[in-house]
Amino acid sequence: MDWFWKLNSALNSIVWGPWMLTLLVGTGVWLTIALGFPQVRYFVLMFKEVLGNIRVKSKNSGNISSFAAMATALAATVGTGNIAGVATALHLGGPGALIWMMISAIFGMTTKFSEVTLAVRYRESDGEGSYRGGTMYILEKALGMKWLAMIFAVLTILASFGIGNMVQSNSTAEGIQMGFGVPHLATGIVIAVVVGLVIWGGLTRIATVTVYLVPFMAIFYILGAIGIIFTHLDAVPDAIYSAFYGAFFDPMALPGALAGWAVKVAITRGIARGVFSNEAGLGSAPMVHCTARTDHPVRQGLYGLFEVFMDTIVICNLTALTIMATGVLTSKPELTGAQLSLSAFSSVLGHTGVMILSIALALFALSTILGWYWYAETALVYITKGTALVKPFKIFWMILIVLGAWGGGTSLANLWDLSDTLNGMMAIPNLIALLLLTKEMRRLVKDFDKQRREGKLKI
Repeated sequence: MDWFWKLNSALNSIVWGPWMLTLLVGTGVWLTIALGFPQVRYFVLMFKEVLGNIRVKSKNSGNISSFAAMATALAATVGTGNIAGVATALHLGGPGALIWMMISAIFGMTTKFSEVTLAVRYRESDGEGSYRGGTMYILEKALGMKWLAMIFAVLTILASFGIGNMVQSNSTAEGIQMGFGVPHLATGIVIAVVVGLVIWGGLTRIATVTVYLVPFMAIFYILGAIGIIFTHLDAVPDAIYSAFYGAFFDPMALPGALAGWAVKVAITRGIARGVFSNEAGLGSAPMVHCTARTDHPVRQGLYGLFEVFMDTIVICNLTALTIMATGVLTSKPELTGAQLSLSAFSSVLGHTGVMILSIALALFALSTILGWYWYAETALVYITKGTALVKPFKIFWMILIVLGAWGGGTSLANLWDLSDTLNGMMAIPNLIALLLLTKEMRRLVKDFDKQRREGKLKI
């Protein structure tokens, strides 16, 4: 496989080159300006909508509630990228990578907001009672680019094998082995069985599980991370300073070209891992958001704003601060991925910390695998124009989980790189659609604001 990984490395350097970073962040900046800074204007409204409708049962058309759709999407985004991905970004790009993750997330909120809104606008029924939507439907129905829609669907399936499946089971198996001594293969089999029981029940069962799983796992991890940070409060100011300094200057204070290279690495790794974590710009999450029962596309877009905020600005920030405040980033430079995060937790809580993070990793990975399964199925249904291959694909999905876990820690770096490459390739057609439909997004936002002012939409 050496030739394959070398090819992927070359492709990765192209996909995540300066032009791709400009396209990703630039699209978020453009949409932010064009739509009047929705992540600021709707910030309070976002919380009011999301937290105020957790138990509300809407009678609008759709398959699941708006909160359930967001929980399923958040399940897919809150994964090992929040633990292993952040640690890898800091390891490769230095503390400055954190700032670029946050910058990409702020503008990524608008990108995700737009993706979700347009997905609801152009969704359609698959003939069996389920709504289907996402970038491929937007490209075909709104722009007449069926060829590009098909490319996106194929890339979604390929990307799902890495970002949504094997990377998750691989990182989880590594964490569980460190925390509890369980062999990789055994972990993979257990995850595969649990996932199989859920996905066999379709979107409704996936949503039912994630509605309870996501809040629990988020609170569980957040409390653990805050506990670690609280014991190192005196180190937090220095950690924040080093992040800002490393984001714009050479972390080693070296002049000239080396300083420029250090900043470039921080930017590249920060944005790449940020996208890996919150998936803003990939066009993945809209595939489940479009199934929500909602009375206006922009209303569901608010859930997209919240999704990126919670995933990156809250959870990823906490992970990064635990690693930097505890000092393991500099004291153990040989560690990366989940091992670096595990070291931060164990430095304070000993083996108990390792077990806490191992459990969090398992929950995050499980939720991501569930959410990404729906994305892969949606892409498969779009390509095949039917559901005939869905059941065989479920079995194949379970097999990939076992293979990913079985690969162990030695496969982690290659899987991360492959996922990065596929992420970037997935984003290209999605960002093209967002840019071409800016005018339609402005129309939808103006209509939403108008109906709210007139009292036709209540939040």
